[in-house]
Amino acid sequence: MSKAVTRTLTTPPGLLASLDPLLREWLPRQRWFAGKGRPVTGFSLVAATELLPPGGKLGLYHLLVRAHQPLAPLTGAPEQPADCYQLLIGEREALPPRLAPALIGHVAEGPLAGRTVYDALYDPRPTELLLEALRTGARIGALRFERDESQEIRSGLVPRLVTSEQSNSSVVYGDTFILKLLRRIVPGVNPDLELPLALARESCDRVPAPTAWIGAELSGESYVLGVLQPFVQGAADGWELALRELAKGEDFAAAARALGRATAEVHMALARTLPTVTLGHAQVQQLVDGMVERLDAAAQAVPALRPYAPGLRSAFEALSGLAAEGCTWTAQRIHGDLHLGQCLRSPAGQWWLIDFEGEPSKPLAERRMPQPPVRDVAGMLRSFDYAAHSADPPIPGWADTCRAAYCSGYAQVSGADPRTDPVLLRAYETDKAIYEVVYEARHRPDWLPVPLSAISRLAADIGTPSPSTPPSTSPSPPSPRRPRP
Repeated sequence: MSKAVTRTLTTPPGLLASLDPLLREWLPRQRWFAGKGRPVTGFSLVAATELLPPGGKLGLYHLLVRAHQPLAPLTGAPEQPADCYQLLIGEREALPPRLAPALIGHVAEGPLAGRTVYDALYDPRPTELLLEALRTGARIGALRFERDESQEIRSGLVPRLVTSEQSNSSVVYGDTFILKLLRRIVPGVNPDLELPLALARESCDRVPAPTAWIGAELSGESYVLGVLQPFVQGAADGWELALRELAKGEDFAAAARALGRATAEVHMALARTLPTVTLGHAQVQQLVDGMVERLDAAAQAVPALRPYAPGLRSAFEALSGLAAEGCTWTAQRIHGDLHLGQCLRSPAGQWWLIDFEGEPSKPLAERRMPQPPVRDVAGMLRSFDYAAHSADPPIPGWADTCRAAYCSGYAQVSGADPRTDPVLLRAYETDKAIYEVVYEARHRPDWLPVPLSAISRLAADIGTPSPSTPPSTSPSPPSPRRPRP
């Protein structure tokens, strides 16, 4: 494999110190910054790689920096372990107007004094450099650019930044590839690369196979920094597609059923290629304890949740009771954060699942744990509910129809309808709705009625399947199952 020719350059001393005052203002404003509401008290450098030398028309640095913050937005509060962020910093004498949205600030002192620094992902030249490094399998400092040699990467593809990205950043290259750059970085095997690679080995065509990826080796630990995958040209985001159909008053049941089939195909492929485990009483009790702990914390944080707490707790107690009676469930690797926005549909109607990173706020070890597949199902059912509440005026029964169709489609492929295990489904849907209540109360108070409406239903839904009970012709799932005598 050919290697990119790269000069080894020394990062200027004092680089981070010169950027510090600018980053303190800029970083918390980014959508992907995880520590909102708490001031940044300082930065520490994990790694710095000079990709283009300074002093010319364009200088370019790849930085991994830790942002130090107190536990609470109070002066003098103890600090928590600092999150590490990936930054691609460009520096010029002045920014052209087209790069105005990328501005970080003007450096007053230090090695870049008098220069203007900006988020280089907005600039075609730096993003072209990243693609060329991936194409040639480059090694630049601690950075490692790897690729699947069976897939061709053409040079000269025109890049453009996806400005609607949220928890990470993405660049599309000529409608051929999309490069997802992870912003919040943790050491270890990242499921956003691990699971698509595993699915590619199973020839599962519901997930774009990774073409190349960026990693780093630092202090004996491995980091995944970005993944390049084929760009699904003309595909519609599942969330936007659902909203468009709602606005037109169109039925979405057929699409939801097809999405259920696609989800089941991915789950079955993951179960074939990666280990599965059986969850007995002790393991299920650990899951239940976590759910109860999250409920208690949420009720403390959001007073509107408190009247429903006893009913919600009953959802978790019911699951614990089944486990105590000897019921077991199968757990496997799953998507971990499945909703309509994590799905793409082609003009021909084929669904793809994307973004296997899991919930970024969860520890990496937890995101890589085997879990019941119904957790993904519950996330999608909640997503249909959110879409329905976005319609103006609302369409009665739209969410229920989609939820039932999705479960039916899932059963067609897997042989197991999630609705025939109502206790497990209710527990996971309740846990998801509780998370949504806390999120909306903190970030989008106007949306709080959406999860609260589900909370009201779930708190009263004792012993009732959710969503509607499947037809009697639906196959029964193999779980929960009692242990053999």
